[in-house]
This record gives sequence, structure tokens and C-alpha cells, in this order.
Amino acid sequence: MRPSDRGARGNGGPARKPDSDPTAPKLPILVSVPHAGLIIPAEVADLCRLGPRQIRDDSDEGAAEIFDLGNHAAELVTTDIARAVVDLNRSEDDRRADGVVKTHTCWNVPVYDRAPAEGLIQLLLERYYRPYHARLTEIAGQGRVRLGLDCHTMAAVGPPIGPDPGRKRPWICLSNADGTCYPSWLDRLAECFGRSFGDHVSINEPFRGGFIIRAHAAELPWIQIELSRGNFLSRREKHRRVLQAVTSFCAYGL
Repeated sequence: MRPSDRGARGNGGPARKPDSDPTAPKLPILVSVPHAGLIIPAEVADLCRLGPRQIRDDSDEGAAEIFDLGNHAAELVTTDIARAVVDLNRSEDDRRADGVVKTHTCWNVPVYDRAPAEGLIQLLLERYYRPYHARLTEIAGQGRVRLGLDCHTMAAVGPPIGPDPGRKRPWICLSNADGTCYPSWLDRLAECFGRSFGDHVSINEPFRGGFIIRAHAAELPWIQIELSRGNFLSRREKHRRVLQAVTSFCAYGL
């Protein structure tokens, strides 16, 4: 299954009517949503011990709806494959429990009855991981976008496997890994999110930026967006405010 260039999929929710004119000029951004998927690939279905709730808990729940900017952004790339199996925001050689092909979820729940062999890991990478990154590289080389946004939702309180276990998180965390985009762009985007979400925006805390923005920064400037899954707003309202912030940012001129 290749990465999807359509709107985010895999959440099972009702389709939302387009909220923009499809003929209007697109924002010059590439939106990546790597953790919205919920599907366990057939290659490991007989090994995986996770139930639907555990798969959702390890995913970026709500990301498919919140970051579905396909009617507005020049490019949107996502996948149906569950993060609990293949994590697109890890390096290929990351063999930690919470690495590229996980043995445990971020809540420290075992993923498999028995760990996949290296040959099976390589098959998963070839079919689901490498095409996603190749697509990001392909889009960056086409010259139609000026900025990549790698979009995630995060637990309202840090999980056991994470940089901040047990700590309450801000509504919004923007990250540039200390160099994946111009500092002025990061500051400007933080101002735009601040106008949309109020005084709930942090920069590089608790996340400094994951593998996707680091790996592709030589091709295109990238910023990582993490939005809390706390119930302070509905997903529809979160979507509206994210779109408002990103549109305001782009209005400054990229």
C-alpha cells in the first residue's frame, strides 16, 4: 500500500464536505500526517496482539480529521498503516522498543506474541516505510511547495515512553530540531498559532522534532506540529483553528 496523496484516511469517521473552493490557489505547503493510520498490515496480522483500542491509543488519534488540509495545501501525504507497526517518524536502523518497527507501544504494551524476524522487518520497511519517504522527497523536488509541515497529535499527558512521562503538555508544540527551518518562520508560525489557540503554544518543548523533519530538511524547510488530544476543543474546531493559523502564516509570504 503506497502512501496516500489524498485526504487523510483510516479514521472510519464520516466524510466532511470541502470547506474551500477547490479551484482556489493552494497554500505552498506539503502536509505530512504519518501517524493517523489504524491498519495492521497482513504481513504481521497473525503476530500482532494489539486490540483496536490499543492501536488507536498508539496512533495520533484525531490527526486524520484535524490535519486534513487537502483542499487547501498544495500536497498532503498520509498512510493507513498503524504507527504501532511501522513508525514513519523513526530512522530505518532504530531498533528500540518504540523504534521503526516496534516491539512495544508508547504505553509500553507489547505489540507481538513473538518479535518479527529481520527479514520481515525489511519487508515492512520496503512496502510501507520507504515509499512514504520517497514521496516526500519527490514532492520537495518538484518545486511547488516552500515548506513541509509534519503533523501529529500528542497525548495530553506524557506517556511512559516519551520525553516527559506524566507531565501535562501544552495545546500546541512547534519544533524545528534547532535548524530544519528558518528561525523567523518558526517564530512567525508560533505567533499565528498563538492567535488561533491563545497562550498555549510552546517551541521545541516537549518535542524538538522527529526523524521526518530532520531527514528531509536538506530538501525543504520543515516544521513539526504537535497538537494535544485533550478535549479542550472539538476536532472540527481544532481543524478550523489549525487551518486559520497555517493560512495566516502563508499570507505573510513564503
